Amino acid sequence: MNIRITGSGSYIPTERVTNLDFAKHNFLNADGTPFPYSNEDVARKFLGITGIEERRYVTNDLTTSDIGTIAAQKAIANSGIDIETLDYIIFAHNFGNVKHGAIQADTVPSLATRVKHSLKIKNPKCVAYDLLFGCPGWVEGFIQAQAFIKAGMAKKCLVIGAETLSRVSDKSDRDSMIYSDGAGATVIEATQDEGFLAYESATFAYEEAFYLHFGNSYNKDSNPDIRYIKMYGRKIYEFALNHVPAAMKSCLEKAGVSIEQVKKILIHQANEKMDEAIVQRFYKLYGQTPPEGIMPMSIQWLGNSSVATIPTLYDSLVRGEVKNHQLNKGDILLFASVGSGMNINAILYKF
Repeated sequence: MNIRITGSGSYIPTERVTNLDFAKHNFLNADGTPFPYSNEDVARKFLGITGIEERRYVTNDLTTSDIGTIAAQKAIANSGIDIETLDYIIFAHNFGNVKHGAIQADTVPSLATRVKHSLKIKNPKCVAYDLLFGCPGWVEGFIQAQAFIKAGMAKKCLVIGAETLSRVSDKSDRDSMIYSDGAGATVIEATQDEGFLAYESATFAYEEAFYLHFGNSYNKDSNPDIRYIKMYGRKIYEFALNHVPAAMKSCLEKAGVSIEQVKKILIHQANEKMDEAIVQRFYKLYGQTPPEGIMPMSIQWLGNSSVATIPTLYDSLVRGEVKNHQLNKGDILLFASVGSGMNINAILYKF
């Protein structure tokens, strides 16, 4: 028995926000003092480091569970399964439903339960739960789904990754330019064909636990009861370069697959320069340089939507929507992610 993705779907929000749209933001330092550069300089340097030209935000009427449901509906339609045969719905996110203008997250009932309700699934044995694992959440959900199937506990699982980071971003923090919204979903089923080959997963929390955390706005006049996503960017960058390539290499070794067999690397769309450096260091472990076209990217126009980046990128590739990239039957794909926890994981998968 093995595991394969039999359907995928995604929701790309309609509100397009370019770097120029941040021109009127009053960016501040962490201590509340004025940022020493003009917004034009900030935007120019930001593009050079992250590669992000624009990102997508949800409209005011939508929440994380709403867009997760839309992506799930597309994945189910793409797979052709009967929804009543789903055994698990695993919804990876970080902040729950944060409605427009709210100062509190809503996670009761779970977002997975809300998706099951919206899909009108009657079967009570379809178990729905949420997974909080930072940006690597969808990859971890995939790992858990294959474990359920391998253990004989399930035959079909729906794994969703969705987030609305625009609702938890501090407009006075220039890091807010990184974040975006989106949702991706996949149906994962038991199969006799090769699919899921190997995985690696880890949590580093001794010193690294709070590299990403919640904190008050840099604007000291703002409501102190509202908190926003904050990060130590340099520490995360160094952590990722030190640990993600090794996790990717471990995946290959577990599967007995050579690096030359890897056709595409789908890495969490966190930062273009960081992702490029991770892949460079990964190939350096083998004394090689990355081949051209190995790493499709979507961060340039979609930004960093956390748990949604990899499933939306995968869905775009399946649909042939990523320029100069295509997937062929039998291609070996390497998924890898890093994020809050600090968590890292990787999957080797035969398409």
